[in-house]
Amino acid sequence: MRRSRQTAEHSAAEVTRARAERHAAEKTAANLRRALDVIAQGIVVADSEGRIVFRNRSAAGLEQPRHEDTLVAQAVDQLLAESATRGAASATLELHGPPSRALHITARGGVVVIDDITQQRQLDAIRRDFAANVSHELRTPIGALAVLAESLAGETDLAVVARLTDRLSHEAERVALLIEDLLDLSRTEAEATQRRDAVALGDVLSEAAERSAALADQLGVGLQVDVLPSAVVVDGSRRQLVSALVNLIENGLRYSEKGSQVEVATERRADRVAVIVTDFGIGIPGPELDRIFERFYRVDRARSRETGGSGLGLAIVRHVATNHGGTVTVRSTEGQGSTFVLDLPARSPS
Repeated sequence: MRRSRQTAEHSAAEVTRARAERHAAEKTAANLRRALDVIAQGIVVADSEGRIVFRNRSAAGLEQPRHEDTLVAQAVDQLLAESATRGAASATLELHGPPSRALHITARGGVVVIDDITQQRQLDAIRRDFAANVSHELRTPIGALAVLAESLAGETDLAVVARLTDRLSHEAERVALLIEDLLDLSRTEAEATQRRDAVALGDVLSEAAERSAALADQLGVGLQVDVLPSAVVVDGSRRQLVSALVNLIENGLRYSEKGSQVEVATERRADRVAVIVTDFGIGIPGPELDRIFERFYRVDRARSRETGGSGLGLAIVRHVATNHGGTVTVRSTEGQGSTFVLDLPARSPS
C-alpha cells in the first residue's frame, strides 16, 4: 500500500513537473515570437520535412496573394530545398512592384532570413551618381584652367593676357565654390543629430542678406528683406540656417534678370515660421519642379555656368530643412519667377 501511494505521489509530481516545463516552454516560445516580430528582417522557419511552421510579422506578407509575394514565397521554398542538401543557399530577388524592391534571401538549417536591401541599393546608387557628378563638375573648370594656363604661357599681347587672366580667375572661383558647397553639404549631413541651440531667426536673415549683398550688386538685382523681430526663435544650428537662406537668396538672384528684384518675407503660422523667397526671373518649367532639390541638378546649365552656381545649393537647403524638422517647397511659373518657402517649427514664447 505504501509503495502504491509513493508511486502515485511520484507520478503526480512528474505530471506537475511536466506541466511546469510545458508552460515554461510555451512562455519561452511566446517571448521568442514577440522578439522575432519586432525584427525588421523577415524570418521564416521550416520543420525537418521542409514545411513552414512560422513566419514573423515582417515575413507575413508572403501569405498575401500578390504577384511579387508569390515570387518571394517560391524563392523561399526553393532556397529551403537547396539548403537541405547544400547546408546553405542564398539569392537576391528583384521585384519591379510598384513599388520596386530588392530582397536578399538566405536559408540555412531550416531558417530563412529575408533582408530588404532596397534602401541600401538606392543609397549605393546615390553615392555612385554623386561621385560621377563631382568628377564631371570638377573636370570642366579644371580642364578650362589647364587650357587657359597653356594659352597664357606663350602670350605676349597684354590685352589677351588680361582677358585670359580674368577667365583663369573666374574658373578658379568656380572650383572654389564647388568645393566649398561640397564641404557645406557634408557638414550639414553630418550635423543632423547634433546639439540644437536657440537661434533668433531675425539675426539669421540679417546675416544671410549681408552675405548675399555682394552678389546682388554684381548681378544688378535688387534685394529686399523683411527682417523678423529677434523674439522669433527656432531650435537648431545657426550655421546651417544661414547657409540655407543664403542659398535660397542667391538662387533667386542668379536666375533673375538685371534690374529685377528678389524679395524675402516672413510669416508666423501658429507654432511655425515660414521664410518666403520670391524672385521674378526665368521661372522653372513644370516637369523640372520635382528635381530641383537634387544634387547638381540645374534648370539652366548655361545660366548657372555664367553666374557661378555649383548645383548644390538647393540640395543643401533641403537637408537643412529636414535636419530642423521643417520643409522646403517651391511654386513657379515659367517666365514669371519662383517662390521658395522654408517652413520651420518655431519655439513657443516662454
